[in-house]
Amino acid sequence: MASSCIQLCQRCTSLLRAKTVSVTLQYSTQVQLCTAVFRASTKIPNGSLFMSGNRTTAHTRQRWKQQMCYYSDYNAKRLTAEAKEDKDAEELSGSDVVAYKNPLSQIGDAVPVTESQMTLDLDAVANRSALEEISDEEAVALSVSSALPPASTSLRDYVDKSETLSKLVQLGVNLWKLEQRPNVGSMLLRLDFQADVAPRLLFLKEIGVEDSRLGYILSHNPFILTEDLDNLQARYPLPLCFGRVNYLRSRKFSSESVASMVSRAPYLLNFSVKRLDNRLSFYQQQLGLSAPKTRDIVARLPRLLCGSLEPVKETLKVCKIELGFKENEIQHIVATVPKVLTAHKKKLTQIFDYLHNTMKVPHHLIGKFPQVLNSKFLRIRERHLFLQYLGKAQYDPSQPSYISLDRLVSLPDDVFCTEVASATLDDFNLFQKTL
Repeated sequence: MASSCIQLCQRCTSLLRAKTVSVTLQYSTQVQLCTAVFRASTKIPNGSLFMSGNRTTAHTRQRWKQQMCYYSDYNAKRLTAEAKEDKDAEELSGSDVVAYKNPLSQIGDAVPVTESQMTLDLDAVANRSALEEISDEEAVALSVSSALPPASTSLRDYVDKSETLSKLVQLGVNLWKLEQRPNVGSMLLRLDFQADVAPRLLFLKEIGVEDSRLGYILSHNPFILTEDLDNLQARYPLPLCFGRVNYLRSRKFSSESVASMVSRAPYLLNFSVKRLDNRLSFYQQQLGLSAPKTRDIVARLPRLLCGSLEPVKETLKVCKIELGFKENEIQHIVATVPKVLTAHKKKLTQIFDYLHNTMKVPHHLIGKFPQVLNSKFLRIRERHLFLQYLGKAQYDPSQPSYISLDRLVSLPDDVFCTEVASATLDDFNLFQKTL
């Protein structure tokens, strides 16, 4: 049916085009002929203007009348031919339509068409309204795409769609901290949990990290999820090509120490082996400590291997030059309280000035109880003034009622009041309000 209609349209189009072209050519030829006759009839030869003016004008008028009659006869014949062609075209189209018979009609007459085989009329389908109620079966059959949002300012919009983010939340990872860091959110969305996250979690479990520390590690160091496992724990023959974990074990750090160091300093696994080796050599040489004491300091404060060395160098200079400690006193202070190496210069000088100049505590006693340098200045000041108000501020071990610096700063308030100050906690609180 469709092919016959197409053929019929093509034939009609070709007939109309041929007719239009022929009429245009005939009309153009006739106009040109009339124009030429008119020009020829009105043309006056040179030298005969006055001799044959009347004869030329009469001859021209006669030729013009003959040409107009000829044009009128031609126009009538053309209109008759067009009417005849239109009639033939109508007869041809009518014969084609009647003669065509759909070959599938015989099959349709023989085999009944069911409702499911009928052609779907898209115009007849009514559009559903958004407020129209549907049945439970239709609701179950609906399929909703689970595509991720194209853009968002928070990772919470992706948690329900991303398996990686949902599993990280279950591990205790603080996504609100990670989304504040540049490019971290997009990095997490590109990770596959089974291919990228799970192998590194298994690695952390193998080195002894507890389950409760996995969320803390990933919250502070999400880039461990993109680290190559060969760099984390490689098996190469050369010492400097060891992975981070194998290198620490080669330096005689125990497995428990390695697990504790990774748990408390997550960025430790992102540094190269060469950098870790240089840091250990620096602390051993600058402090003049043995290898076992150096390992003990680093194991207790593993962020010494992750931070910058410039603040540590400045702290050592402050302790030696400004505070006046000797080298053996500095070694004892660092070995007892490693956090002194990362303390701020202003805090150290403020606490030392108050202890040495206000409380009159000598250097050797401060070096003997170095934990006082890691205490809060306000606590030291309030408790000293309270003891001074009670008349019990005695820090010389050779005098009676001696109070050590350790008991001064390490005890909680209630124990300090009852055992050291021989007062009540209410008295201490009232005294603090007077400061």
